[in-house]
Parts: sequence; C-alpha cells; structure tokens
Amino acid sequence: MIAEQRLEALREELSSSMSEKRFRHTVEVEKMVVRLGEIYAPDQIFTLRAAALLHDITKEYSPDRHLMIFAQKGLSLTREDLLAPKTFHARTAAALIAEQYPEFAEDAIISCVRWHTTGRRGMTLLEKLVYLADYIDLSRRFENCVKLRNFFFDAHPEAMNDTERLSHLRDTLILSYDMTISDLLSEGTPISPDTFEARNELVSERASASI
Repeated sequence: MIAEQRLEALREELSSSMSEKRFRHTVEVEKMVVRLGEIYAPDQIFTLRAAALLHDITKEYSPDRHLMIFAQKGLSLTREDLLAPKTFHARTAAALIAEQYPEFAEDAIISCVRWHTTGRRGMTLLEKLVYLADYIDLSRRFENCVKLRNFFFDAHPEAMNDTERLSHLRDTLILSYDMTISDLLSEGTPISPDTFEARNELVSERASASI
C-alpha cells in the first residue's frame, strides 16, 4: 500500500509538470513495463514502475536547459553527444532524480532511466525491460514500434520457459537496435556508440548460444 501511494503521488506530480502527450506516453510506458515485469521480473515491479514514470522527466526541456544541467552536474559531452540532442534527456533525468525525487534515488531506478534511450553493453534485466517498454508502449503508433510490439507479444513469451523467454527478449532487443540504427542512418544522425555496443554484445551472445 505504501509503495502504491508513493507511485500515485509521483504520477500526480508528473501530470502537472508534463504536457498531456508526454504524460500519456509516460503512463503507457508504466503500464507496458508492468506487463513485461510480470513475465520477466515479477518481484521488481515497483522499481520498474518508478523508472518508467521518471524516464522522461526532462524530455521537454530545451537544449540549453539540458546543457546547463550537464554543466551543473559535471557531465561530460562529446562532439557526437552534441549532435544527438534527443538523447540528452536520459542523462539529465538520471542526474536529477536524487535532487528532485530523492525517495526514488535507488541505483536500479537511476540506471534504468539513464540507459532507456541508447541502451548499453552489459544492460541489466531491468534496464532492458524499461528500454523495451519505452519502445513498444501502446501510445507508440510508428511502424517500427508496432512491428516490434507484435514481434514480442505474438511469440507468447509468457508461455515460454526461462531460457526461451530470455532468448526472445534478446532477439527483440537486437531487432529494436537494428531498427534504430537503420532509422538514424537514413536521417544522417550520429549513432551512439553505446547502441552499437549493446547490439553487438547481444548478437555475440546469440551466436555463441547457437554453437
């Protein structure tokens, strides 16, 4: 009951600080991460829900405001980072959780928020679930989002054994990275090295499993 009250209070606060569109997406990501969590991490639903609610708290900030937070928090920026401002919010949101929402300043929550956009090598299970929930929540109507959502759920992962279920999650994430990389290439936009590393690690795992 206490956990539910904490999440409800957070949701209420976010409803007044986000645009209607962004809040609707945030709530849908929370719902989706619950679905994924019930399949993969039923004992971590609170952490997943909190991360989902917090993942986009700085999404609507201006580039200048993001840069100010980077400077204030001592966060480094590469030239490639500066050319990809759509990824700023993952880092600034993670950096502000302890200050703005200290009751949720847990390492697992912060890391899920930090890596929900680009992914990274060595992602934890919870990070993967928040990343995927953000990609396939029901507010997403883009072709690739629908395709990935169908790919994941049409295979009925809830009916799989543990090994099959994790393999399916891996394959879904690889497909998501392939889609993201393809889109960014077509746009001529820089691609985060973290995304390449996340994809390559999973592809290597899949290849090793098939030997």
